[in-house]
Amino acid sequence: MSLPRERRVSQRIGAIAESATLKVDARAKALKAEGRPVIGFGAGEPDFPTPSYIVDAAVAAARDPKNHRYTPAGGLPELKSAIVAKTLRDSGYEITPSQVLVTNGGKQAVYESFATLLDPGDEVLLPAPYWTTYPECIQLAGGVAVEVFADETQEYKVTPEQLEEALTERTKVLLFVSPSNPTGSVYTADEIRAIGAWAVEKGLWVVTDEIYEHLLYDGVDTGSIATLCPELAPYTIILNGVAKTYAMTGWRVGWMVGPADLVKAATNLQSHATSNVANVSQRAAIAALEGDLTAVDEMKVAFDRRRRTIVSMLSEIDGVVCPTPQGAFYVFPSVKGLLERTGIATSAELAEHILEKAEVAVVPGEAFGAPGYLRLSYALGDDDLAEGITRLQKLFS
Repeated sequence: MSLPRERRVSQRIGAIAESATLKVDARAKALKAEGRPVIGFGAGEPDFPTPSYIVDAAVAAARDPKNHRYTPAGGLPELKSAIVAKTLRDSGYEITPSQVLVTNGGKQAVYESFATLLDPGDEVLLPAPYWTTYPECIQLAGGVAVEVFADETQEYKVTPEQLEEALTERTKVLLFVSPSNPTGSVYTADEIRAIGAWAVEKGLWVVTDEIYEHLLYDGVDTGSIATLCPELAPYTIILNGVAKTYAMTGWRVGWMVGPADLVKAATNLQSHATSNVANVSQRAAIAALEGDLTAVDEMKVAFDRRRRTIVSMLSEIDGVVCPTPQGAFYVFPSVKGLLERTGIATSAELAEHILEKAEVAVVPGEAFGAPGYLRLSYALGDDDLAEGITRLQKLFS
């Protein structure tokens, strides 16, 4: 018996949604190429160049023949050692190289973590609003994402009580993200301890994404869940990378840190999927992690300035409620009042309206499990930011 040729794409892959943030960014760039003065708030990408000392290290690496060959699938030993040292420096968390897997950007670390942890039907508690990639990776790994929503009145942060309500006998993993994409919310140290204690009590694994760890504002007291809840550390996977901290989104270097047996299994998977991350990028990442944080601090000053500007300007629009984020480089305003005032039905339709009428690209909350909201990245130049929000003010005046 033969299968019909019309069944071209597997159900598993066909069910994956396109990245909404990349889709918005691509459309904005396409409209710019047509000559339209579109300002894009879609992509979570610093507008700064990668620091020169990192680029210099990559140039030198490209000229060295040893980087022209295959290297260990799990990462260069030198980079693993740099990640070990960086983790102790920044999080106070002591690990060994056997607990590190270097991946092709943070997204591969997300997928491989869930692919290694989940069996079909296992449930993952997914706080919402969430980054668009998380539910797709969970589904692709055979898991079931169980959304737990926290709105702006909770500063977009879930509580142990909410997590308890969503818990079932199939729950295996809690995904924990702080600072958050898309909201910029940051859990305090006490809030993290409470959630960590709850996860320990329930016998759950925790996958924690810490890629925005250095982008914190207002002196917020926070930390890594593996450090604040040491009894949870043996059941924690940490996701991280150089993309956001060092303006290296295009270099594609991320990593996962976890128990050695789990990391070994994920490394086996990667050995068949992609082999090693590009050696030149790995050498650049070593330079980034072994350097000081001066360039990072300079970028953070600019992000902080833009954060205050965008919150202030958005808050002047009738019907928009914009909490002040304490981390990352996103704002996540509620536009439910604006929808009611304009008669536009959904935030997805509102984003389309904004793009067509104001030539400003934003991402609708539907992409993050949060209809009635918009996500705007303030990782763009000061002038473009002011001009873009001014256009929104005029459109909805």
